[in-house]
Amino acid sequence: MDVEGLRNRIQSTLDPNADTRRRAELELKYAEDQPGFTDALLDILQAEQDNGIRISSIAPKEMHVAVIYLKNRVTRGWAPGDEFPQNKQIPEDEKLNLRDRLLPILASSSPQVRAQLIPILQKILQYDFPAKWPNFMDITVQLLNTNDASSVFAGLNCMLAICRVYRFKGGENRTEFNQIVHASFPQLLAIGTRLVEETSLEAWEMLRILLKAYKQAIYFDLPPHLMIHDTMVGWCTLFLTIVGKVSPSHVLDEELDLREQNFWWKCNKWAYANLNRLFVRYGNPSTNSKNSSPELIESSKSFIANFAPEILKVYLQRIDMWASKSIWLSKPSLSYTLIFLDECVKPKSMWNLLKPHMDTLISHVLFPILCQSDEDIELFDSDPPEYLHRKLNFYEEVTAPDVAATNFLVSLTKSRRKQTFTILNFVNGIVNKYESAPDEQKDPREKEGALRMIGTLAAVILGKKSPIADQVEYFFVRHVFPEFRSRHGFLRARACDTLGKFEQLEFKDPSNLLIIYRNILESMADPELPVRVEAALALQPLIRHEVIRASMQQNIGQIMQQLLKLANEVDVDSLANVMEDFVEEFAPELTPFAVALSEQLRDTYLRIIRDLLERHSNKDEEETYGDFLDDKSITALGVLQTIGTLILTLEATPEVLMHLETILMPVVCITLENKLYDLYNEVFEIIDSCTFSAKSVSPTMWKAFELMHKTFKGGAELYLEDMLPALDNFISYGTNVLMQTPAYIQALVSMISDIFNDEKVGGMDRICGCKLAESMMLNLRGHINEYLPEFIKLAMTVISSNELKVKSYRIHLMEMVINAIYYNPILALHVLESNGWTNKFFSSWFSNIESFSRVHDKKLSIVAISALLTLRAEDVPSSVQQGWPRLLQGIVSLFRTLPAALKNREEATKEDDFTLNEDDDDQDDEQEEWDRDVAWTNDGDDGEGDVKDESAAYLEFLEEESQKFAQGSNDDDDDLEEESLLETPLDSVEPYGLFRDTLLKMQQGQPQLYDSLIKILDSDEQRVVQDIILKADAFNMAPTSIIQPNGGHR
Repeated sequence: MDVEGLRNRIQSTLDPNADTRRRAELELKYAEDQPGFTDALLDILQAEQDNGIRISSIAPKEMHVAVIYLKNRVTRGWAPGDEFPQNKQIPEDEKLNLRDRLLPILASSSPQVRAQLIPILQKILQYDFPAKWPNFMDITVQLLNTNDASSVFAGLNCMLAICRVYRFKGGENRTEFNQIVHASFPQLLAIGTRLVEETSLEAWEMLRILLKAYKQAIYFDLPPHLMIHDTMVGWCTLFLTIVGKVSPSHVLDEELDLREQNFWWKCNKWAYANLNRLFVRYGNPSTNSKNSSPELIESSKSFIANFAPEILKVYLQRIDMWASKSIWLSKPSLSYTLIFLDECVKPKSMWNLLKPHMDTLISHVLFPILCQSDEDIELFDSDPPEYLHRKLNFYEEVTAPDVAATNFLVSLTKSRRKQTFTILNFVNGIVNKYESAPDEQKDPREKEGALRMIGTLAAVILGKKSPIADQVEYFFVRHVFPEFRSRHGFLRARACDTLGKFEQLEFKDPSNLLIIYRNILESMADPELPVRVEAALALQPLIRHEVIRASMQQNIGQIMQQLLKLANEVDVDSLANVMEDFVEEFAPELTPFAVALSEQLRDTYLRIIRDLLERHSNKDEEETYGDFLDDKSITALGVLQTIGTLILTLEATPEVLMHLETILMPVVCITLENKLYDLYNEVFEIIDSCTFSAKSVSPTMWKAFELMHKTFKGGAELYLEDMLPALDNFISYGTNVLMQTPAYIQALVSMISDIFNDEKVGGMDRICGCKLAESMMLNLRGHINEYLPEFIKLAMTVISSNELKVKSYRIHLMEMVINAIYYNPILALHVLESNGWTNKFFSSWFSNIESFSRVHDKKLSIVAISALLTLRAEDVPSSVQQGWPRLLQGIVSLFRTLPAALKNREEATKEDDFTLNEDDDDQDDEQEEWDRDVAWTNDGDDGEGDVKDESAAYLEFLEEESQKFAQGSNDDDDDLEEESLLETPLDSVEPYGLFRDTLLKMQQGQPQLYDSLIKILDSDEQRVVQDIILKADAFNMAPTSIIQPNGGHR
């Protein structure tokens, strides 16, 4: 490829003229697929190395464009896959050249170019190491051993890249990596020991890369080399040196946001992260599983005895200096410190070291972190929505210190229960001090922090057998109620939040509940947005109190209006949950407001979605296609769920429901037309709810059907499972329209055909296609004859392939053909026979008859066999005439097990009805077990013994489950479960009477065939047939008998 020509095109992409830029981009897009494209780009990048970074013949921007094109070409064309199927693969000779030239270019590139080369390196290693790039580590070690800083930097980036390749690999997949660690990590340690004494920005950046490489290396498993005692000493010494190092004065001169981005503080963060990972994952013997290696078990014992105490000592020194304001710590460093302290609570040896420091930690570390900061106060006043996001979703910030402080408090009070009294005494001291101080001396931040602290411990304080639960109501009256009138908005908001946290509190004085309710309603009209939102969230759990629920019934319409107004002021997904609960709880009271409420919910949803679309409109389509999962979309999802709940409460008012369908159609349209995949399920549920509640399909909903079909055809095949309930409703309740509209039937058939022919979907997705075909054949009997052969061919093509491993898929495929037989036995047999499938199908059907375990499965086979038994002898294909008598044996087997299936379905329905109660029982059991494990007492030494690490047991369970999954699913465990909500036309079929009438018709019309079938039944099977007839007679109250006890005929 012409390098100079390519360079000119790259330069043209930066031309001020838009037409020139567009033309150059089109030419480059064409050039991407031409031979030599990557070689030419490497030549351009090589020019930077040959001419020197600053005297390059190519401007830095153009160099950046060149490396971006190289990165995109490698990303899309290095390996075949579903991600970029339309892109041509890079030829092998070009791949070889790229591997040979990449590292030298990396070693001499500018930081901007290097940042783009590293993802290229990562991609290639992912697919080509070690098989196609065996000398990669040799080159990496050579780079590390040079005295040239740029080469060492490149070598460190190579180490980080290779560590990332093996980050999640375990067992035998790490053999190669363990050898790499053994060979290269001593050199890394030596480099790190030198770098830690340097003061340059470049040295800190290199050290950061080195620390990240170590983190990736130990993320999933601890390599044997790093378990060696002396090696552990070397690395932990390096990390502790970084942690304890005095920060240079100039890094503290920067603004806080910039300060945390400084490479010095990033090194500090990664040193903390590595020490924490070593202890949490590998250094605590109580976290070892039964599958842990003997080497790891010994290493963990050594770590907790020799290393963890020294780490704790340094951490406590640093946190003490932070508390006294002698040093500044970044948020990640502070958070990692608290996480480590949290992990020290459960092991006895570490708790004994930590315990003497607890009073200081509670008062001088945890409490200040949980109090409002200057930044919080500023946000409250200047950006209330962001303040709410920070306070309500603070768990999203993984390295937020208040998240770590909150988790620490919960772990501390659950594992070392006596510490609860220490914390509560401290809180009481703060609130009493606030209460007694003159107004000008009251510190509202301290009061707010104290309420936040006690709210964090609500679950512990209200636990069973808690000796302090009965004191909470008095605490509320004295210290929480007054803050509803506080002049500080953040304190009023915290009062509402504290009420919400203690939702399980049983109030002894009903008047206190009314005071709370009155204060909450007033707070919902507060001038400050965070107060209004916190009040709304606090109101939700209060509806469990009868006195409050009764009061709310009087003004629920006004409350919903306030909630909707709030939802339009700020995107908080929790508000949608509140509305959904209220719609469900106060359905009768809200019915008069249903239309207005649905209009407001629609408008709220449309506003959120338009904001979403506008936010993403300027981004590259390839990067954002269907990817809208953020705060706004979560809020929108909550609004959709509220709409769905509202629809289900209006089942008894069809005229209102029809009005709602028209109102909500824009919600369906904007979601599906803009491919908002994350919201598809809820939109399809709304369509399902509308059609199910109305038990009919309006013209508006048929427009929704057309849009669903268009959506499916537009790339949403994998969402057929979400669409299925609504599609089934269209078939069940829109039968008359379908019969008169062939285009709609064709649309449904095409969806079934697509799901079977699309290579992207698997067997479990195609089960949905089977169910859709079944619904059509059961509901449209006599109106889809022309599509029956296609349904049979789709199913039999898969059955005949003998590649079916999943039993449920096999059953559904067979039932697709069984449905066809029930629909039209003569036509179905003709299709089977003309394709040579007859014997194959009947053999599969009757050899799997015991697998038809649900009531629906058994009834379907019964009605299909009954349909076959009504055929004349000349209509039965000769290929199966000899085995025809087996039909009667098969149906006898089905009837024999039908009563047990009916009982099983009845029990499954009961289980669905009582799921909530059973969950409550489980929680009670867990609570009682917790009470037995940790005594609620102020006496005794709570440092006795290790505390059981429940997270370790859970991780071990996950590991065992993943191993089972890796070994493949057990076909025997793949039985179909009863679906209590499954409704089909077969529900109205009485199988006993149907079979009796079939036998009677056969006896009268084809006595010879009847005799031949009856004769092969043994006495036990004949008794079953007699029982069937007796039951049928009982149902019809018209006794009759065909088979005599001795097998003869009447």
